[in-house]
Amino acid sequence: MRNKDEIEKVEMAGANTLRLKDAFRRGASRRDVISMLIAAGMSAAAASPIATFAETAYAQAPRRGGKVKVATTNNSTADTLDPPKGINQTDYSRITTFYNGLTTINEAFAVQLDLAEEITPSERATVWNIKLRRDVRFHDGSPLTSADVVYSLSRHKDPAVGSGVRVLAAQMQEIVATGPHEVRILLDAPNADLPVIFGEWHFMIVKDGATDFRVANGTGPYKCKEFRPGVRSIAVRNSEYFKPGKPYLDEIELFGIPDEPARVNALLSGDVQLISGISPSSAQRISSAPKVSLFETRAGAYHDLDLRLDLTPGSNLDFVLAVKHMLNREQIRRAVYRNYAVIGNDQPIDPTNPFYDASLPQRPFDLDKARFHLQRSGFAGQTFPIVVSPAAFNSEDIAQLLQQAGRQINLNFEIRRVPADGYWSNEWRKHPIFFTSTTPKPTADLAFTLNYKSDAAYNVSAWRNERFDSLLLEARSETDISKRREMYGAMQRLVRDNCGVCIPVFASYLDGHASHLKGLRSIPTYGLMGCNFAESIWLDQ
Repeated sequence: MRNKDEIEKVEMAGANTLRLKDAFRRGASRRDVISMLIAAGMSAAAASPIATFAETAYAQAPRRGGKVKVATTNNSTADTLDPPKGINQTDYSRITTFYNGLTTINEAFAVQLDLAEEITPSERATVWNIKLRRDVRFHDGSPLTSADVVYSLSRHKDPAVGSGVRVLAAQMQEIVATGPHEVRILLDAPNADLPVIFGEWHFMIVKDGATDFRVANGTGPYKCKEFRPGVRSIAVRNSEYFKPGKPYLDEIELFGIPDEPARVNALLSGDVQLISGISPSSAQRISSAPKVSLFETRAGAYHDLDLRLDLTPGSNLDFVLAVKHMLNREQIRRAVYRNYAVIGNDQPIDPTNPFYDASLPQRPFDLDKARFHLQRSGFAGQTFPIVVSPAAFNSEDIAQLLQQAGRQINLNFEIRRVPADGYWSNEWRKHPIFFTSTTPKPTADLAFTLNYKSDAAYNVSAWRNERFDSLLLEARSETDISKRREMYGAMQRLVRDNCGVCIPVFASYLDGHASHLKGLRSIPTYGLMGCNFAESIWLDQ
């Protein structure tokens, strides 16, 4: 029993008491509540014990049963159940519903074991030995074995598979089974972040020899009852899931509603119980409505304006610098994101990352410098299209602000609007100037490797820099933290000054849910709990 003094501590929180109850009943973590108390003026030392007691007092036990409908931001006939080919939130959400990875990422951006029971490095993190759980079965009833892991990881190295993380798998020189439930991986160089990589969506484990992904056969919390690309999927509870007590729901129907107002209306009308991708302009509408709640995940996401360096006009660095100086970041943070964001500096490491270089000068909004670089580029007075879409969050609003700035320095931008449906497969990266929505990465190495390495699948501006590539490999194997920090700082500067990716702000993810839907937690790799909501949500019916 907690004593009277502890109870009084909670009561002394005054107006925070009801907030504590509501936070835990919505599924907030202890870490979330501590942050809330500190923001309200309480010291960290005082907040911690209050959060611990309140968690015990107010948190509800999950209930089993019920069905939910979930609306994500994208749908396309290119939707996939094949993990290496996933490209957007809809794909990732289905993948985590039907499959598991060797590891997963939690609220603190820390690695947790999932299918792996043990992951042990040796020889300076060049050789990794993995022991698998022995209580896991695929949906067809067959047991998980080392052959499944070897097959799943090896697929990424095959160019014909088209894996989005092939550049990460390339470092795995050898992937072999050393027993029925043991795997050994030999890397081409040390990498202490390998367990983090295994938590990436694309690295989910499929059955040995699987080639038909019209239906998923995974180990995940739900089985695939129906999958129609561009339409919907229906997931039903996996009664033999290896995590005790999970999942909680009987069924999850998931589909995309690319139009954000339509998505919000579907939530407000009760047609769906969970939606992702709420724009900051709709946040107040959700917050003030009855029977629904807004859920914010603070993360290092960014919605970048991209200029291809292999096409005109991005091939001219002065033009790229002109555009970067035309971005009024404070106005974008305030007007477009309604303060659900922090200022960015055209490089992907956000201020919460331990390797963030705070000494890197912030690029200002400066139309005089923009005019100077524009004149040097030789493109003054010309008109260039910017491709925008609801699929790339807030792209039209940012493009309009850029268009207004351009008019002041004799540069014209034509905004070309394309629908969300098919944007990522038909339009993205196929124009000189366009937008991307980039998810946060748990390590600096992943952020740089997946999006900025010369041969990366998601190197959206076609940037090539030998010095950057060399530093990336050196930093990955460097065990001295201070030296590694210097390397990552140099890489941030190289991206900021030379790459065609423009990052005005780092944005929060905003999801909305019916108030009786519980269990959501802030996992800062994406909205919807890093797309890994399926095994955790439940209904307070």
